[in-house]
Amino acid sequence: MNRLFRFPLILICSVCLLVLPAVAAAYSAPPPAVDAVSVARSEIWKSINAGQDGSATIAITDHGRLVYAEGFGPADRLQNIPVDKDTRFNIGSISKVYVTTAIMLLVDETKVDLDKPVTAYLPEFRMADERYRQITVRMLLNHSSGLPGGSYANSFGFHYYNDFLPETLNTLAKSHLKHDPGAMAVYCNDGFSLAEMIVEKVSGKKFAAFLQERVFTPLALSRTGLGVGQLPPQSGVTIARFYDAAGRIDPPEAVSFLASGGLSSTAEELCRFVDSFSGHGRQILSSRALAEMHKNQPSAFWGKLPGPTISLGLGWDFTSLPNFAAAGVNVLGKSGGTGNYTSMVFTVPDKRISVAVIGAGKSGRAMEISLKVLDAYLLQKGILASSALQQPLSLPPAAEPIPESLLAYQGYYAGDGGSIFKLTLDMAGGSLTVASSEPDQPSPLMAATYNGGFFHDKDGKKYYLANVDGNRFFVNSTKLADIVQFQKIEPLANPQSLGQNIDGTRWLRRNASPYEARMSLSGYIGNARLLPELPGYIDFGGLKRITSPTTAGVALASVRDSSELILFSENKQSWAWLSGLLYSPIEQTQLLPAGSHAVTISRSGINEWRKLDRDAILAFTTPPSGRIIVFSPAEAVLFDSAVDQGEIVAPAGSFIAFSADPGQTLQVVAR
Repeated sequence: MNRLFRFPLILICSVCLLVLPAVAAAYSAPPPAVDAVSVARSEIWKSINAGQDGSATIAITDHGRLVYAEGFGPADRLQNIPVDKDTRFNIGSISKVYVTTAIMLLVDETKVDLDKPVTAYLPEFRMADERYRQITVRMLLNHSSGLPGGSYANSFGFHYYNDFLPETLNTLAKSHLKHDPGAMAVYCNDGFSLAEMIVEKVSGKKFAAFLQERVFTPLALSRTGLGVGQLPPQSGVTIARFYDAAGRIDPPEAVSFLASGGLSSTAEELCRFVDSFSGHGRQILSSRALAEMHKNQPSAFWGKLPGPTISLGLGWDFTSLPNFAAAGVNVLGKSGGTGNYTSMVFTVPDKRISVAVIGAGKSGRAMEISLKVLDAYLLQKGILASSALQQPLSLPPAAEPIPESLLAYQGYYAGDGGSIFKLTLDMAGGSLTVASSEPDQPSPLMAATYNGGFFHDKDGKKYYLANVDGNRFFVNSTKLADIVQFQKIEPLANPQSLGQNIDGTRWLRRNASPYEARMSLSGYIGNARLLPELPGYIDFGGLKRITSPTTAGVALASVRDSSELILFSENKQSWAWLSGLLYSPIEQTQLLPAGSHAVTISRSGINEWRKLDRDAILAFTTPPSGRIIVFSPAEAVLFDSAVDQGEIVAPAGSFIAFSADPGQTLQVVAR
C-alpha cells in the first residue's frame, strides 16, 4: 500500500495505510449521463490493464439492497477460476472499523469507557515514556495516541504469527511516544492492536470469536472473517490470489494485525457492514454509539492548517469529505491495503448508499475508483446536482518568485517511516524540488512551480509550506483534505553521538520467520548512515534522533511508523534492535565454501546467513516450513524459495538468508 518509505518499514505501506495522497490529482469525474456501472467497469479494467491490479471486485448497495456487484479478472489463473461477487479478498485497514465496532459494543454495555486510560483495561501495557498512562481508548481509535507506529516483525506473511500480540507489548515496553497523547493524529496500527487486546480482555473471548458472535452473525456476514491466508484449504471459499509482475503466485496472505488489517471479506459484505451505521436495517449498535462513530474525532492539531484537515473518526479515515459536504452529502470512508490487496469502502449513512472496491494488487486504485463510482451513483439518483469531483481544466500556472519568508523552509525533511528528503527552493525562478537524501538517488523525486501561495506539479497536484506551533511542514493540498506529507528536520541544540561509529555499516535481519511476506524482504539488509548536515541524527531504518551512546529514538512528531534503535552486545556479538526487528553486522557473516552444507537453525530461531566470495551455482533443499532467500551484492532478491524453484547463479558478494523452525536443517550445494 503506497510505497512512501523504504527499509525496513516499507512493508507498512501495505497496511493499513491511509491512501489519500495517491488520489490527490484532479479527478476526471463522469458526466451525469454516464451510469455508475459503466464507470465501475471502465475504471477497474483500466486498473487491471495497467497492471495495478490482477483482479478486483465492486459492489453498490442502496437502502440495504444490492443494486450491483461484479468480479473482474481471475481469482486463480492456474485453475481458471474467475472472480465473482462471493470471492474473498483481504481488506487491510478496513478491519479497523470492525474492531472499533467491537469496542463500541462494549461501550454500549458500559464495560469500556472511551475516555478511560488504556491501562485501566490492559495493566500489562507499559512504555519507556511515562506519558503512555495518559493514552485513552478513544486515542487508540482516532490515531492520536502518540504511539510510534506499528510492530511489524513477522506481522505480514503466509501464516498467522501466534506471538504477535505479546511481542507488540514487548516492543512498546521499550518505546517512547512521538508526541503528547491527543496532540496530533498520525496514522498508527499499534493502537488498534491494543484495542484488539482490550476486546479480548474485557469480553473474555478471542477477538475472532467475539467478532463472529457479535458482529458477523447478527449482520449476516457469512463471507467475512480472518484473512485469506488463515482460511482452511478445505473451506470451499474462493479467494483472489495475488500474482506479481512476473506472474509468480504468493502463498495466501495472512496478516497478524488482525484488528488493524487482518480480515477478509467481499465487496458486497463490506457494503452490508457499513450500512449498519445508517441507523436503519440490521443494527448492532445503540443510537448513541452510532452518533459517536459518525463524529469527527479531532486531535489538538486539527484545524491548524490553512485548509481542511482529514476528519478522522473512530476507526474511519473520513467522517466528512468537503466537496460532498458542500452539497449536503455526509460520507464515511475507510481505506485499506496490505502487501497484496487494496480496498476502499464509502457509505452515505443518511441515504443508505454504500460503495466498496477491493483489488488484488500492490498499487490498486480502490479509493479513486470507489469515489468515482459513488459520485456517479449519487448523480444518477439526483442526490447530487453536479459532480462533487469535477474540476475545470486550467493551464499550468506561470512561475512567480518565492517570497523570502519561505526561505527558512529549505532543508531536510522526513516522511513516513522516517524517509529523508532534501527540499530546495529556487527563490527567483519560483520552483521547488524534493530529492531523496540517498547519495545514489540524485534525481529529484518531484518538482513544482510556485504560484498564488501554492506549489503546483505537472500532474495538477498542489502543495504549500506551513508553520504550525513552531514546526515546519510540507503539505499536500487535495480536494479531499490537506495532508502533512513531510516535516522539516531542525538542527539540535545539543546533538549527541553513539558510542560506536556505525556510519556506513550494513546489517542483516536475524528474527524473520520463514513465512514473512515478500514485501518485507527490502528490510532484510539494513544500512546505517550519519548525516553530516544534521548532527545528532542517524538514518537506520529511517530517521532517528540519537539519545544516548546506545540509543536513538523518535525524531519528529508527525512521521508515521517511526522506529527506535537500541545497540547492544550479547555473547561477544554486536546487535541492533529496531522496534522489534533484530539485526547483526554484516561483517559477522560466515563464508559459504564450495560443496554441500547443512545449516541448522538454533533453538532461539535466529536466522542464519552466509556470504559468497566467488560466483557460484546454488541448489537448495528446505523442510516444509523452511525458507532460503538469496540477495545480490546490490541487495536485490535473486531467489526466494517461497515462490522460486531450481538452481540459480549467484555472483560473488551475494548473501544467503536461511530461516526455519528451531532445530530444523536446510541444505545448500554450492558449485
